[in-house]
Amino acid sequence: MARPTSMAETNSPFSALSVVLLSLLLPFLGSALTAGGSILSPFPREYQSKYGGVAAAVGANNIILNPRFEDGLKNWSAKGCRVELHESMADGKIVPQLGKLFVSATDRTETWNGIEQELTGRVQREVAYEVTAIARIYGNVTAATLQLTLWVQEQDRREEYISIASLQVTDKDWVQLQGEFLLNGFPSRVIIYFEGPPAGTDILINSLIVQHAAKMPSSARPVFQDPPFDVNVIENSNLDDGTTAGWFALGNCLLTVERGSPYVLPPMARDSLGPHESLSSQYMRVTNRTESWMGPAQIVTDKLRVYLTYQVSAWVRISHGGTTGPQFVNAALGVDGQWINGGEVEVNDGNWHEIGGSFRLEKQPSNAMVYVQGPASGVDLMVAGLQIFAVNRKARFSYLRKQADKIRKRDVVLKFSGSGLSNSSVSVKQTQNSFPLGSCITRTSLDNENFVKFLTDNFNWAVFENEMKWSWTEPQQGTFNYKEADEMLDFCKTHNLKVRGHCIFWEMEYAIQSWVRSLNESSLTNAVENRLYNLLTRYKGKFDHYDVNNEMLHGSFYQGRLGYDIRAHMFRTAHQLDPLAALFVNDYHIEDGSDVGSTPEKYIKQVLDLREQGAQIGGIGVQGHIEVPVGSIVSSAFDKLGTLGLPVWITELDVSSANEFIRAEDLEVMLREAFAHPAVEGVVLWGFWELYMSRKNAHLVNANGKINQAGKRFLSLKKEWLSQANGGINEQGEFKFRGFHGTYVVEIVSSSSQRISKTFIIDKGNSPLVVPVDLM
Repeated sequence: MARPTSMAETNSPFSALSVVLLSLLLPFLGSALTAGGSILSPFPREYQSKYGGVAAAVGANNIILNPRFEDGLKNWSAKGCRVELHESMADGKIVPQLGKLFVSATDRTETWNGIEQELTGRVQREVAYEVTAIARIYGNVTAATLQLTLWVQEQDRREEYISIASLQVTDKDWVQLQGEFLLNGFPSRVIIYFEGPPAGTDILINSLIVQHAAKMPSSARPVFQDPPFDVNVIENSNLDDGTTAGWFALGNCLLTVERGSPYVLPPMARDSLGPHESLSSQYMRVTNRTESWMGPAQIVTDKLRVYLTYQVSAWVRISHGGTTGPQFVNAALGVDGQWINGGEVEVNDGNWHEIGGSFRLEKQPSNAMVYVQGPASGVDLMVAGLQIFAVNRKARFSYLRKQADKIRKRDVVLKFSGSGLSNSSVSVKQTQNSFPLGSCITRTSLDNENFVKFLTDNFNWAVFENEMKWSWTEPQQGTFNYKEADEMLDFCKTHNLKVRGHCIFWEMEYAIQSWVRSLNESSLTNAVENRLYNLLTRYKGKFDHYDVNNEMLHGSFYQGRLGYDIRAHMFRTAHQLDPLAALFVNDYHIEDGSDVGSTPEKYIKQVLDLREQGAQIGGIGVQGHIEVPVGSIVSSAFDKLGTLGLPVWITELDVSSANEFIRAEDLEVMLREAFAHPAVEGVVLWGFWELYMSRKNAHLVNANGKINQAGKRFLSLKKEWLSQANGGINEQGEFKFRGFHGTYVVEIVSSSSQRISKTFIIDKGNSPLVVPVDLM
């Protein structure tokens, strides 16, 4: 429902190269791209055929009245401005994309001014709606963000603003906004409206469609015939014969073979592949590089299979050649003209470095090429032992089950006293695993009783998506709003959910409200102090965790404005105001190898630097917005972070795939890796219900309440992590078993059919837990 709040797209230095590489890929990959038609059009053919045809076909399901303004401005209203009807504008340069008319919201003096329509009585609760609009701008700016918002007033007069869609639009072309929404309560009023561009900019609307979301077809389970797990698709990876056979140079660089690279596989590949023959110690040296994208390449089109998860691994090294500063090396794929990140690493010395990443194809490619690129022109690039292989997840899961048994279970001795023990039967059943599992919630989602039931049945922690953020609690300076946070805290207390406080500050400038951004240094310092005092005194002792300053590896607003010490100051002050709360750092792409700006090593350095400045850091937050998880890569990150001796939590986990079975498997990877790692002490999902998640195709429960394959996998894992044991009492009056940490009920049935029950808890410990049970 809300815009993404803690997940940013990968800020890779290599993604922009994809445009340059398209022209280079064509000679090798064939005519995979076309220059015209629907690819370059802002309106794909499927949209034109769906919405560009007979108006009656749209009107049959559209709850918007007069959606293309055939009846003038009937059913439409101005929101704080003036609305005009047009056949054309700008001397005929602007004409409708569809139909004959469009409207403009003009004389706008506030960003929230726009055009609106009341939907009261026409929108149903707990029904998913999809929204499509055709819009553009005109006026004093050439580009601006246009938002489509739903205003909802509940029966108790509570107001909600639901962001449906947000898109950068221009004054050059009509563009398409698309979004979805779901209502849960019993609203007294519902209004949909356009807003966002700066004052003085006209909003132009050509069409608006709001209709029941199309029912997605059920996902088909991918079938793999003899999957080639652990088989390298790269030809002549080891360069055994001393030649570059199978490889070609991308660009006019030169490839030669030299000796002196590591004999062993990189650690993450070794963890996946197990025992493996030694490498040859021969590597490719790439010289005469005049562009950063130049490097070794190989065609792999016929060697890749859809829906398999591929791991990428290699040793890389550079020779600076007079260039100073860190260099970035990227293993990439060009698949039908698109760039796919296979992993990247920052190199600033002459040593060999491991590069690791992953990818998956969800349709069979026509053309696919793997290549290594990145360092600046003039820098020699060296590559050794490049591996691309399909990961055997089932084998990894078997290993993780054994690891989980070691770290999440404990030996237990139930020691009985009383008479008639020899013929008594014992049944032990775990009712709750103590491993923290949580979910993101919103105030709106709590109006859905089915959402609440799934939440309270399956989670013991919660985090608020937006309602604790500074932009929510103080949207205008001195205007405070803690109403939703208070209500959500009360809900969590009622349902025995522990709560993470997300977040006190957020370093990303785009996430900071405009009044904060406009402050001078002195005023900003005072505002930061007030935020700390107001929030932490109001909620002292009520939040178990706080993300103090979100995403400090990626953003630098406060540090850039207030100096190097401000981050540690935030931690020190937060600890003084609420000493019992664990204070977390929290960031993304730590665990997947896809972002040179947020490696485990950089995260560790950040924590150590903050500690040196007196910051009381109580935990490491790994957000977990991951694309294609590979166990050994994720586990490697946990291993490194574990050296800090602090609890590691996955704080915002979501995985995304339109195929529910793939989504389920990706979710299982992340949950098993966390549960089987001794450094990880909790996992929080960034939601679970369709349309209450910032990421599409990440939900466990569909909007209609049906549990999908990802949700079923989640519930299956929860069931697997509950222990049971049955048997009799031995001659020593004992019953022994090994079980997961958590809460248990033991029931004893005596020879006379008398039943006695006792509740006990298995906590962490290395020695056997002795639980006395008195049958008298």
